[in-house]
Amino acid sequence: MQNRLKIERAIKDLTQDDLAKLIGVSRQTINSIEKGRYVPSTVLALKISKIFEKPVNEIFELDDSD
Repeated sequence: MQNRLKIERAIKDLTQDDLAKLIGVSRQTINSIEKGRYVPSTVLALKISKIFEKPVNEIFELDDSD
């Protein structure tokens, strides 16, 4: 799964820690999502999309291998 999380954070001038606190996870979770090591749950993906005011599929996208 590809994601634009790092880009969206930069647009809103949020650090990984800022975003983590807003959605109630650790900074390491945000880091793992950005690096593609962790696929967020539906609830977590929805929380992230709400913060960035964008649909989930504008932040997360399936790879051809998914």
